Amino acid sequence: MAYVPSMKTKYREQIIPALVKEFGYKSVMQVPRLEKIVINQGVGQAVADKKLLETAQEELSTIAGQRAVLTRSKKDISNFKLRKGMPIGVRVTLRRDQMYEFLERLVVVALPRIRDFKGINEKFDGRGNYSLGITEQIIFPEIDIDKISKILGMEITFVTTADQDEEAYALLREFGLPFKNAKKNQ
Repeated sequence: MAYVPSMKTKYREQIIPALVKEFGYKSVMQVPRLEKIVINQGVGQAVADKKLLETAQEELSTIAGQRAVLTRSKKDISNFKLRKGMPIGVRVTLRRDQMYEFLERLVVVALPRIRDFKGINEKFDGRGNYSLGITEQIIFPEIDIDKISKILGMEITFVTTADQDEEAYALLREFGLPFKNAKKNQ
């Protein structure tokens, strides 16, 4: 029997029926699903220190469980001593099983480790996608705090197939993302 992530099983067995009931979908194919999770880390100081970019790439690859790629600047900005094509960040796109694995680690392990955590904001982009900013990469247990040279933040974007923000909100709420004033239907 092949391994199936527990979040994927939860989606199939609990979330789909809950969303069909909540929104009155006629078919299970109408239920929004998580398409991908993109983790992006801008390393602006990398213009001066190239080693910082390598460590950021290593750390993000460790967190995501998949190799992170460099992002490069699109244009010259003289005030920041930036040239077109210079590496200024790292990102990784997770799909399928790796996406569900990361989502579970984020919800169950990483977010509860944030000090004075009161929940995440519920600001969606209007097309059913959600971005979450994290200020420190050390909330992930894969990162060894002793080896950290610089605390870096990251942006995690959840791309869903939902057309409206309410549907995407319901989907992510059912996955267990701790929104500030989540209205649980139980």
